[in-house]
Amino acid sequence: MSSRLFPNAPALPGPRYPHTERQAEMMRKAQEVAVVADAYASLHDEDGSFPAEAFAKMHEVGLTGLTVPTKYGGMGASALETLLAIEQLAQGDGSMALIATMHFSHVGSAGINTDWPADVKAMFLRAVVEEGALYNTAASEPGLGSPSRGGAYATTAIRQDDGWHITGHKAWSTGSPGLRWAGVGCSVEDEPGTFVRANFLVPMDTPGVRIEENWDNLAMRASGSHDLILEDAVVPLSHRLPAGGAPEVTPWSFLTSALYIGIGEAARNWSIAWAKDRRPTALGGKSIAELEGVQLKIARMETLLLAARSSLYGTVEEWEHYPEHRESLGAQLAAAKVICTNNAIEITDLAMRIVGSVGMQKAYPLERYFRDARAGLGNPPIDDVAYGIIARATIAG
Repeated sequence: MSSRLFPNAPALPGPRYPHTERQAEMMRKAQEVAVVADAYASLHDEDGSFPAEAFAKMHEVGLTGLTVPTKYGGMGASALETLLAIEQLAQGDGSMALIATMHFSHVGSAGINTDWPADVKAMFLRAVVEEGALYNTAASEPGLGSPSRGGAYATTAIRQDDGWHITGHKAWSTGSPGLRWAGVGCSVEDEPGTFVRANFLVPMDTPGVRIEENWDNLAMRASGSHDLILEDAVVPLSHRLPAGGAPEVTPWSFLTSALYIGIGEAARNWSIAWAKDRRPTALGGKSIAELEGVQLKIARMETLLLAARSSLYGTVEEWEHYPEHRESLGAQLAAAKVICTNNAIEITDLAMRIVGSVGMQKAYPLERYFRDARAGLGNPPIDDVAYGIIARATIAG
C-alpha cells in the first residue's frame, strides 16, 4: 500500500502489509488522518497548539474507536493492526500520532479489563466511538518521575459522601488540551495508616481540574504534554478504577515503536524525493541521488529501516500466531523498541546529511522529523530499562 503523503516513495523494506482487508481498512483510515495531520503539523509545531483538525478527521473516519471492542461499537483492533495504523499516522505528524498512541493503548486496556465498573466502562467506550472522546492516563508526577519505577503518588484521593476528592500535580499529561478524561493515579488510605495506589476516571471539565500550559519542548511540540493540576476535584464514587499491577510485557507495551518507525519513514521518503529532484548546475543536470555518497546514505537508511520493521513486526506476528512462545518474547519486544527508536534517530540524521543545510529550515518538515525522533529516547521502556529486560532474560536463559 503506497502512502498518500508520499505516493511515489520507494517500497518499504521488510514485512509487506496489508495482509488482510481489515489491515488495509485500518491503514487507509490512518492515511486519511495523516494527510490532514501533515497539512497542519508545522503550524501546531510552531506554537505548540493541539492538532484538533487531525483528531476531528480521526473521529470522522471512525478511527478513534480503533481499539474499542466490537461489542461497544469499536473496531477491536489487535496489537499488530494498531501498530500498522500508528506507523501511518506518524508519517503525518509525530505529535498527533503520540497522542493517538497513548489513547489507543489505554482505551484498549480499558476495553479488556473486566474489573472496570461495568456502567462506567460502557459509557466511556461508547463516547470514544460515538463522540470521538479522547483518553490518556495521568500517572507521572514532578517528584515521582515515571510510576513504572515504583514509589508512592503524592496525588491523593479522599473518599467523602459526595465522591472522591482528588488533589495533586501530574506531569507529562500527553494530549491534555484535547482529552475528555484522564485516568489519574492517586494514593488512597483504604485502611488507617495504609496507603495504596488507585486510579480514577476524571472528566477534564471537573471543577478543580486545570491544565498548567508549560509544555515547551524540543520534540513533539504539539503533543500537549502539559502538567495537570487537581485542586479538590470531586469525581463520582463509581469512578474508582482498577489500580493495576506491575506492567505486563506485551506488544501493547511497545506501541510507540511503530510511531518512531513512521517518523523515520517520513524522513527517508522526504529526503529521497528531495535528492532525486535536486540538480545543481555543477552536476550538469544530474541529481544528487546519483552521487555515490548520497547512495551510501540511502542504503544505510534502508538497512536501518529493514532492521526496525522486521524486528517489530516479526516479533508481534510471532506473539499473535504462536501463543506458546509468548513467555520468551518479552525481551525481543524490548529489543525491538530499542532498535526502532535508535534506528529512527539515525535515519533522520542521515536524511539531514543527504539534504544538507536546507533540511534545517523551518519551511520544510525534515527538521521536525529530526527533532521528533529523539523523543523516543524518553518513552518507556527507556534504553537502560529495555537492556535490563534483555539481559535478565538472556542470563535466565
